[in-house]
Amino acid sequence: MSTPPVPPAQPDALPDALPYALARLGTREHPTFGLDTFGDLELGPDGRPVHEAEAIRQVVAEGVLADEVGVDYLGLGEHHRDDYAISAPDVVLAAIAAQTSRIRLGSGVTVLSSDDPIRVHQRFATLAAISGGRAEVQLGRGSFTESFALFGHDLSDYEVLFHEKLDLFAAVQTEQPVTWSGTTRPPLREQVVHPRTEAGLLPAWIAVGGTPQSVVRAAAYGMPLVLAVIGGSPAGFTQLADLYRRALTEYERPELPVGMHSPGHVAATDELAREQMYPHQAAAFSRIGRERGWGPYTRAAFDEGASAQGALFVGSPETVATKIAWAVRTLGLSRFQMKYAVGALPHAQRAESIRLYGTEVIPRVRELLAQERA
Repeated sequence: MSTPPVPPAQPDALPDALPYALARLGTREHPTFGLDTFGDLELGPDGRPVHEAEAIRQVVAEGVLADEVGVDYLGLGEHHRDDYAISAPDVVLAAIAAQTSRIRLGSGVTVLSSDDPIRVHQRFATLAAISGGRAEVQLGRGSFTESFALFGHDLSDYEVLFHEKLDLFAAVQTEQPVTWSGTTRPPLREQVVHPRTEAGLLPAWIAVGGTPQSVVRAAAYGMPLVLAVIGGSPAGFTQLADLYRRALTEYERPELPVGMHSPGHVAATDELAREQMYPHQAAAFSRIGRERGWGPYTRAAFDEGASAQGALFVGSPETVATKIAWAVRTLGLSRFQMKYAVGALPHAQRAESIRLYGTEVIPRVRELLAQERA
Protein backbone atom coordinates (compact mmCIF):
# COMPACT_ATOMS: atom_id res chain seq x y z
CA MET A 1 0.00 0.00 0.00
CA SER A 2 1.66 3.22 -1.15
CA THR A 3 1.58 6.42 0.87
CA PRO A 4 -0.99 8.86 -0.61
CA PRO A 5 -0.21 12.58 -0.87
CA VAL A 6 -1.27 14.60 2.16
CA PRO A 7 -0.60 18.12 3.47
CA PRO A 8 2.87 18.80 4.87
CA ALA A 9 3.40 17.83 8.47
CA GLN A 10 2.73 20.56 11.00
CA PRO A 11 5.60 22.10 12.99
CA ASP A 12 6.56 20.26 16.16
CA ALA A 13 4.94 22.78 18.47
CA LEU A 14 3.64 20.31 21.05
CA PRO A 15 6.64 18.36 22.43
CA ASP A 16 6.43 19.55 26.05
CA ALA A 17 2.77 18.62 26.62
CA LEU A 18 2.55 15.67 24.24
CA PRO A 19 4.16 12.85 26.30
CA TYR A 20 2.05 13.59 29.36
CA ALA A 21 -1.17 13.77 27.35
CA LEU A 22 -0.49 10.59 25.37
CA ALA A 23 0.37 8.53 28.45
CA ARG A 24 -3.17 9.05 29.69
CA LEU A 25 -4.72 7.78 26.46
CA GLY A 26 -3.14 4.33 26.64
CA THR A 27 -0.15 2.57 25.15
CA ARG A 28 0.42 -0.76 23.44
CA GLU A 29 1.85 -2.09 26.69
CA HIS A 30 -0.98 -0.66 28.80
CA PRO A 31 -4.09 -0.17 26.64
CA THR A 32 -7.22 1.58 27.85
CA PHE A 33 -10.80 0.43 27.35
CA GLY A 34 -13.76 2.64 26.54
CA LEU A 35 -17.40 2.77 25.58
CA ASP A 36 -19.16 4.81 22.89
CA THR A 37 -22.78 5.84 22.34
CA PHE A 38 -24.72 8.15 20.04
CA GLY A 39 -27.68 8.44 22.40
CA ASP A 40 -29.77 5.80 20.62
CA LEU A 41 -33.49 5.88 21.48
CA GLU A 42 -34.98 2.86 23.24
CA LEU A 43 -38.69 2.06 22.81
CA GLY A 44 -41.08 3.20 25.53
CA PRO A 45 -44.06 1.28 26.94
CA ASP A 46 -46.18 2.46 23.98
CA GLY A 47 -43.73 0.90 21.50
CA ARG A 48 -42.54 4.28 20.28
CA PRO A 49 -39.05 5.77 20.78
CA VAL A 50 -38.60 7.61 24.07
CA HIS A 51 -38.24 11.38 23.98
CA GLU A 52 -34.76 12.61 23.10
CA ALA A 53 -34.57 14.35 26.48
CA GLU A 54 -35.08 11.00 28.24
CA ALA A 55 -32.43 9.38 26.03
CA ILE A 56 -29.92 12.07 26.99
CA ARG A 57 -30.67 11.59 30.69
CA GLN A 58 -30.10 7.86 30.20
CA VAL A 59 -26.69 8.57 28.65
CA VAL A 60 -25.72 10.67 31.67
CA ALA A 61 -26.70 7.81 34.00
CA GLU A 62 -24.79 5.33 31.84
CA GLY A 63 -21.69 7.55 31.93
CA VAL A 64 -21.82 7.72 35.71
CA LEU A 65 -22.19 3.93 35.87
CA ALA A 66 -19.23 3.46 33.52
CA ASP A 67 -17.08 5.57 35.84
CA GLU A 68 -18.20 3.54 38.87
CA VAL A 69 -17.37 0.14 37.31
CA GLY A 70 -13.89 1.08 36.05
CA VAL A 71 -14.32 1.93 32.36
CA ASP A 72 -11.45 4.15 31.16
CA TYR A 73 -13.18 6.28 28.53
CA LEU A 74 -16.63 7.37 27.35
CA GLY A 75 -17.15 8.75 23.86
CA LEU A 76 -20.33 10.47 22.70
CA GLY A 77 -20.97 10.74 18.97
CA GLU A 78 -22.43 13.84 17.30
CA HIS A 79 -25.43 13.30 15.01
CA HIS A 80 -28.28 15.40 13.64
CA ARG A 81 -30.99 12.82 12.89
CA ASP A 82 -34.05 11.44 14.61
CA ASP A 83 -32.60 8.07 15.66
CA TYR A 84 -29.84 9.58 17.85
CA ALA A 85 -30.33 12.11 20.65
CA ILE A 86 -26.85 13.61 20.96
CA SER A 87 -26.04 16.61 18.79
CA ALA A 88 -23.94 18.47 21.40
CA PRO A 89 -21.61 15.87 22.97
CA ASP A 90 -19.62 18.39 25.02
CA VAL A 91 -22.74 19.55 26.89
CA VAL A 92 -23.72 16.00 27.85
CA LEU A 93 -20.11 15.22 28.75
CA ALA A 94 -20.01 18.24 31.06
CA ALA A 95 -23.02 16.85 32.93
CA ILE A 96 -21.24 13.51 33.27
CA ALA A 97 -17.99 15.21 34.30
CA ALA A 98 -19.75 16.86 37.23
CA GLN A 99 -20.83 13.46 38.57
CA THR A 100 -17.67 11.42 37.94
CA SER A 101 -14.06 11.43 39.10
CA ARG A 102 -11.86 9.24 36.91
CA ILE A 103 -13.32 8.31 33.50
CA ARG A 104 -11.92 10.17 30.48
CA LEU A 105 -14.54 11.95 28.39
CA GLY A 106 -14.57 12.74 24.69
CA SER A 107 -16.48 12.83 21.45
CA GLY A 108 -16.83 9.97 19.06
CA VAL A 109 -16.81 11.84 16.71
CA THR A 110 -17.03 15.61 16.45
CA VAL A 111 -17.97 16.37 12.84
CA LEU A 112 -15.26 18.93 12.26
CA SER A 113 -16.19 19.61 8.63
CA SER A 114 -19.42 21.36 9.65
CA ASP A 115 -18.19 22.93 12.89
CA ASP A 116 -15.89 25.80 13.82
CA PRO A 117 -12.51 24.40 14.90
CA ILE A 118 -11.90 27.30 17.28
CA ARG A 119 -15.24 26.71 19.02
CA VAL A 120 -14.53 22.96 19.16
CA HIS A 121 -11.28 23.62 20.97
CA GLN A 122 -12.91 26.14 23.30
CA ARG A 123 -15.75 23.79 24.22
CA PHE A 124 -13.51 20.83 24.94
CA ALA A 125 -10.92 22.96 26.75
CA THR A 126 -13.83 24.09 28.94
CA LEU A 127 -14.75 20.43 29.47
CA ALA A 128 -11.13 19.80 30.45
CA ALA A 129 -11.45 22.49 33.13
CA ILE A 130 -14.72 21.09 34.47
CA SER A 131 -13.44 17.50 34.51
CA GLY A 132 -9.99 18.16 35.95
CA GLY A 133 -8.17 17.39 32.71
CA ARG A 134 -10.14 14.32 31.62
CA ALA A 135 -11.33 15.73 28.27
CA GLU A 136 -10.29 14.77 24.77
CA VAL A 137 -11.83 15.08 21.33
CA GLN A 138 -12.07 12.72 18.37
CA LEU A 139 -12.29 14.55 15.05
CA GLY A 140 -13.79 13.10 11.90
CA ARG A 141 -15.98 13.64 8.89
CA GLY A 142 -18.85 11.63 10.38
CA SER A 143 -20.69 8.78 8.70
CA PHE A 144 -23.78 10.93 7.94
CA THR A 145 -24.08 14.23 6.10
CA GLU A 146 -27.12 15.93 7.69
CA SER A 147 -24.94 18.52 9.45
CA PHE A 148 -23.75 20.04 6.15
CA ALA A 149 -27.14 21.40 5.08
CA LEU A 150 -28.10 22.15 8.69
CA PHE A 151 -25.14 24.50 9.15
CA GLY A 152 -25.10 25.92 5.64
CA HIS A 153 -22.26 23.95 4.04
CA ASP A 154 -22.11 22.54 0.53
CA LEU A 155 -21.31 18.84 0.22
CA SER A 156 -19.22 19.65 -2.84
CA ASP A 157 -16.77 21.26 -0.38
CA TYR A 158 -16.52 18.02 1.63
CA GLU A 159 -12.77 17.57 1.18
CA VAL A 160 -11.61 21.17 1.52
CA LEU A 161 -13.76 21.77 4.59
CA PHE A 162 -12.23 18.91 6.54
CA HIS A 163 -8.68 19.60 5.37
CA GLU A 164 -8.72 23.32 6.20
CA LYS A 165 -10.61 22.97 9.47
CA LEU A 166 -8.29 20.24 10.68
CA ASP A 167 -5.34 22.45 9.75
CA LEU A 168 -6.78 25.32 11.79
CA PHE A 169 -7.61 23.05 14.74
CA ALA A 170 -4.01 21.78 14.77
CA ALA A 171 -2.80 25.37 14.95
CA VAL A 172 -5.18 26.20 17.82
CA GLN A 173 -4.19 23.00 19.63
CA THR A 174 -0.68 24.38 20.20
CA GLU A 175 -2.26 26.98 22.54
CA GLN A 176 0.05 29.57 21.03
CA PRO A 177 -0.98 32.71 19.10
CA VAL A 178 -2.49 31.54 15.80
CA THR A 179 -1.69 32.97 12.39
CA TRP A 180 -3.63 31.06 9.72
CA SER A 181 -5.27 31.55 6.35
CA GLY A 182 -7.45 29.42 4.10
CA THR A 183 -10.50 29.56 1.84
CA THR A 184 -13.25 28.58 4.30
CA ARG A 185 -13.05 31.55 6.71
CA PRO A 186 -11.26 34.90 7.15
CA PRO A 187 -7.58 34.69 8.15
CA LEU A 188 -6.25 34.96 11.68
CA ARG A 189 -3.17 36.87 12.77
CA GLU A 190 -1.53 36.30 16.16
CA GLN A 191 -4.92 35.41 17.64
CA VAL A 192 -4.93 33.85 21.12
CA VAL A 193 -7.72 31.34 21.78
CA HIS A 194 -9.16 30.98 25.29
CA PRO A 195 -9.49 29.09 27.54
CA ARG A 196 -6.20 27.26 27.54
CA THR A 197 -5.91 23.85 29.15
CA GLU A 198 -3.94 23.35 32.36
CA ALA A 199 -1.99 20.50 30.74
CA GLY A 200 -0.97 22.67 27.77
CA LEU A 201 -2.60 20.32 25.25
CA LEU A 202 -6.12 19.11 24.51
CA PRO A 203 -5.68 15.52 23.27
CA ALA A 204 -7.22 15.11 19.81
CA TRP A 205 -7.59 11.91 17.80
CA ILE A 206 -8.49 11.57 14.13
CA ALA A 207 -11.18 8.97 13.52
CA VAL A 208 -11.20 7.28 10.12
CA GLY A 209 -13.37 4.75 8.36
CA GLY A 210 -10.68 3.11 6.30
CA THR A 211 -9.13 5.45 3.72
CA PRO A 212 -5.31 5.45 3.50
CA GLN A 213 -5.25 9.22 2.89
CA SER A 214 -7.00 9.88 6.20
CA VAL A 215 -4.61 7.56 8.03
CA VAL A 216 -1.55 9.33 6.67
CA ARG A 217 -3.12 12.72 7.40
CA ALA A 218 -3.41 11.74 11.07
CA ALA A 219 0.30 10.94 11.12
CA ALA A 220 1.14 14.20 9.34
CA TYR A 221 -0.61 16.20 12.07
CA GLY A 222 0.86 14.09 14.86
CA MET A 223 -2.54 13.00 16.14
CA PRO A 224 -3.52 9.56 17.47
CA LEU A 225 -5.69 7.41 15.19
CA VAL A 226 -9.06 5.72 15.79
CA LEU A 227 -10.19 3.07 13.31
CA ALA A 228 -13.96 2.64 12.99
CA VAL A 229 -14.39 -1.10 12.46
CA ILE A 230 -18.10 -1.74 11.94
CA GLY A 231 -17.91 -4.42 9.27
CA GLY A 232 -15.60 -7.14 8.04
CA SER A 233 -12.84 -8.22 10.41
CA PRO A 234 -10.52 -6.12 12.58
CA ALA A 235 -7.70 -8.13 11.03
CA GLY A 236 -8.50 -6.43 7.72
CA PHE A 237 -7.37 -3.11 9.22
CA THR A 238 -3.82 -4.21 10.00
CA GLN A 239 -2.56 -2.62 6.77
CA LEU A 240 -3.96 0.74 7.83
CA ALA A 241 -2.43 0.47 11.31
CA ASP A 242 0.91 -0.44 9.76
CA LEU A 243 0.61 2.41 7.24
CA TYR A 244 -0.02 4.87 10.08
CA ARG A 245 3.06 3.71 11.96
CA ARG A 246 5.22 3.87 8.84
CA ALA A 247 3.96 7.39 8.14
CA LEU A 248 4.78 8.44 11.71
CA THR A 249 8.33 7.23 11.15
CA GLU A 250 8.60 9.10 7.84
CA TYR A 251 7.36 12.29 9.50
CA GLU A 252 9.79 11.69 12.40
CA ARG A 253 6.94 11.53 14.89
CA PRO A 254 6.99 9.56 18.14
CA GLU A 255 4.85 6.44 18.40
CA LEU A 256 1.23 7.50 18.90
CA PRO A 257 -1.82 5.57 20.09
CA VAL A 258 -4.00 3.57 17.71
CA GLY A 259 -7.57 2.99 18.86
CA MET A 260 -10.48 1.01 17.50
CA HIS A 261 -14.26 1.53 17.68
CA SER A 262 -16.69 -1.38 17.12
CA PRO A 263 -20.28 -2.24 18.09
CA GLY A 264 -20.91 -4.77 20.85
CA HIS A 265 -23.05 -5.97 23.71
CA VAL A 266 -22.28 -8.03 26.82
CA ALA A 267 -24.72 -10.28 28.68
CA ALA A 268 -24.48 -13.30 30.97
CA THR A 269 -24.23 -15.80 28.09
CA ASP A 270 -23.40 -15.72 24.39
CA GLU A 271 -26.93 -16.77 23.51
CA LEU A 272 -28.57 -14.06 25.60
CA ALA A 273 -26.25 -11.33 24.32
CA ARG A 274 -26.93 -12.25 20.70
CA GLU A 275 -30.68 -12.52 21.14
CA GLN A 276 -30.80 -9.16 22.91
CA MET A 277 -28.64 -7.35 20.35
CA TYR A 278 -29.74 -8.86 17.03
CA PRO A 279 -33.21 -7.33 16.52
CA HIS A 280 -31.96 -3.83 17.32
CA GLN A 281 -28.82 -4.22 15.20
CA ALA A 282 -30.93 -5.49 12.31
CA ALA A 283 -33.46 -2.65 12.57
CA ALA A 284 -30.79 0.05 12.79
CA PHE A 285 -28.65 -1.28 9.95
CA SER A 286 -31.66 -2.02 7.74
CA ARG A 287 -32.78 1.59 8.11
CA ILE A 288 -29.34 2.89 7.19
CA GLY A 289 -29.25 0.37 4.35
CA ARG A 290 -32.49 1.70 2.89
CA GLU A 291 -31.04 5.21 2.94
CA ARG A 292 -27.86 4.11 1.19
CA GLY A 293 -29.19 1.50 -1.20
CA TRP A 294 -27.90 -1.55 0.64
CA GLY A 295 -29.74 -4.83 0.97
CA PRO A 296 -31.55 -5.79 4.19
CA TYR A 297 -29.49 -6.76 7.22
CA THR A 298 -29.72 -10.52 7.81
CA ARG A 299 -29.18 -12.90 10.70
CA ALA A 300 -26.36 -14.50 8.70
CA ALA A 301 -24.58 -11.13 8.51
CA PHE A 302 -25.02 -10.67 12.24
CA ASP A 303 -23.69 -14.12 13.07
CA GLU A 304 -20.67 -13.55 10.83
CA GLY A 305 -19.97 -10.26 12.61
CA ALA A 306 -20.33 -11.99 15.99
CA SER A 307 -17.88 -14.74 15.02
CA ALA A 308 -14.41 -14.98 16.57
CA GLN A 309 -12.85 -12.50 14.13
CA GLY A 310 -15.88 -10.40 13.13
CA ALA A 311 -16.56 -6.74 13.87
CA LEU A 312 -19.29 -7.30 16.51
CA PHE A 313 -18.09 -7.77 20.08
CA VAL A 314 -21.16 -9.52 21.39
CA GLY A 315 -21.37 -12.35 23.92
CA SER A 316 -20.56 -13.35 27.47
CA PRO A 317 -17.80 -11.52 29.36
CA GLU A 318 -15.31 -14.29 28.54
CA THR A 319 -16.19 -14.32 24.84
CA VAL A 320 -15.98 -10.54 24.50
CA ALA A 321 -12.78 -10.31 26.54
CA THR A 322 -11.08 -12.98 24.45
CA LYS A 323 -12.06 -11.21 21.25
CA ILE A 324 -10.94 -7.79 22.49
CA ALA A 325 -7.57 -9.22 23.57
CA TRP A 326 -7.18 -10.72 20.09
CA ALA A 327 -8.02 -7.37 18.42
CA VAL A 328 -5.61 -5.48 20.70
CA ARG A 329 -2.79 -7.88 19.81
CA THR A 330 -3.64 -8.00 16.10
CA LEU A 331 -3.70 -4.23 15.57
CA GLY A 332 -1.32 -3.18 18.35
CA LEU A 333 -4.06 -1.09 19.96
CA SER A 334 -3.60 1.45 22.71
CA ARG A 335 -7.36 1.72 23.19
CA PHE A 336 -10.46 -0.33 22.40
CA GLN A 337 -13.88 1.39 22.35
CA MET A 338 -17.14 -0.61 22.24
CA LYS A 339 -20.30 1.09 21.00
CA TYR A 340 -22.61 -0.40 23.59
CA ALA A 341 -25.89 1.25 22.53
CA VAL A 342 -27.37 -0.31 19.39
CA GLY A 343 -30.67 0.95 18.03
CA ALA A 344 -33.56 0.51 20.47
CA LEU A 345 -31.66 -1.78 22.84
CA PRO A 346 -33.31 -1.04 26.22
CA HIS A 347 -31.57 1.15 28.78
CA ALA A 348 -31.65 -1.66 31.38
CA GLN A 349 -29.80 -4.02 29.02
CA ARG A 350 -27.30 -1.31 28.16
CA ALA A 351 -26.66 -0.72 31.86
CA GLU A 352 -26.04 -4.42 32.47
CA SER A 353 -23.68 -4.51 29.48
CA ILE A 354 -21.75 -1.56 30.94
CA ARG A 355 -21.56 -3.25 34.34
CA LEU A 356 -20.23 -6.50 32.89
CA TYR A 357 -17.81 -4.66 30.59
CA GLY A 358 -16.29 -2.73 33.49
CA THR A 359 -16.27 -5.40 36.19
CA GLU A 360 -15.54 -8.55 34.17
CA VAL A 361 -14.50 -7.87 30.58
CA ILE A 362 -11.81 -5.22 31.16
CA PRO A 363 -10.06 -7.09 34.02
CA ARG A 364 -10.13 -10.31 31.96
CA VAL A 365 -8.66 -8.59 28.88
CA ARG A 366 -5.82 -7.22 30.99
CA GLU A 367 -5.23 -10.66 32.43
CA LEU A 368 -5.11 -12.25 28.96
CA LEU A 369 -2.70 -9.61 27.66
CA ALA A 370 -0.45 -10.01 30.71
CA GLN A 371 -0.35 -13.78 30.16
CA GLU A 372 0.70 -13.18 26.57
CA ARG A 373 3.54 -10.85 27.63
CA ALA A 374 4.76 -13.19 30.39
